[in-house]
Amino acid sequence: MHTEDLRQVHDIYDHVYLSPHLDDAALSCGGAIARHSAAGAHVLVVTVCTAAPPPDGSFSDLARKFHSEWGLSAEDVVRERLHEDSLAMEHLGVDSLWVGMFDAIYRRPDAYNSEDALFGRPTDDDPLSPALQTFIHALQGRVPRATLYAPLGIGAHVDHQITYAAARAGAGAAIAFYEDFPYVAYPGALEKRLEMLGESFVTSTIDIDSTLSRKIGAVATYASQIAVLFGNTAAMRRMITEYAKGLRPDVGTYGERLWLLAPQA
Repeated sequence: MHTEDLRQVHDIYDHVYLSPHLDDAALSCGGAIARHSAAGAHVLVVTVCTAAPPPDGSFSDLARKFHSEWGLSAEDVVRERLHEDSLAMEHLGVDSLWVGMFDAIYRRPDAYNSEDALFGRPTDDDPLSPALQTFIHALQGRVPRATLYAPLGIGAHVDHQITYAAARAGAGAAIAFYEDFPYVAYPGALEKRLEMLGESFVTSTIDIDSTLSRKIGAVATYASQIAVLFGNTAAMRRMITEYAKGLRPDVGTYGERLWLLAPQA
């Protein structure tokens, strides 16, 4: 099932994944998502930034640069990325909800107009923060049994940071944080984010031996993003496989890691 209306989401879900953008959930935890689905669990992937900007809108130079790198026009960029996401969710066998909020480059083109700004500190008046906190509160009211998963914010993209903060503030105890891929594979990125957060975590690594290929297949559907993130499909497959192998779960060869808030003493 796919929906763009929270009122159509009901209390049937065991796992709910918050994805800032149209690819983050598949990139970061596609193996776990596919494993849940294969085991018969009900999974919902909630993607936050899915709104299409007006094609004649005021785009920053950074947004134009991304459109060029993705090989998409301003008129087609979000429509094509939504289509890619539909294919990915079908591949993983899960339901999806598009929230309809704006990506940072469309939401605040004046503020997030360089890569340094986009991967820097969110502005104090960023409208995504209060809107997402309100949304998460409403979402939890619809799926009270579900475990919520949110990005840890590795790489410091402002949308990932805001999603982490909103989930951390409003989700309570039933929350786990996933590693933002591919940023987590960059040397020092994980350590930098953990230092920034100053939280105490415990980790849990999930065996994805049986679903690694489904994860890679889902990521491959995001065709507009492959060249920018990896160079080509073969490099994507290799990078995902090598990182998953490096985590070494207790059982199996390939894994994905979650970060859980440590119990308070």
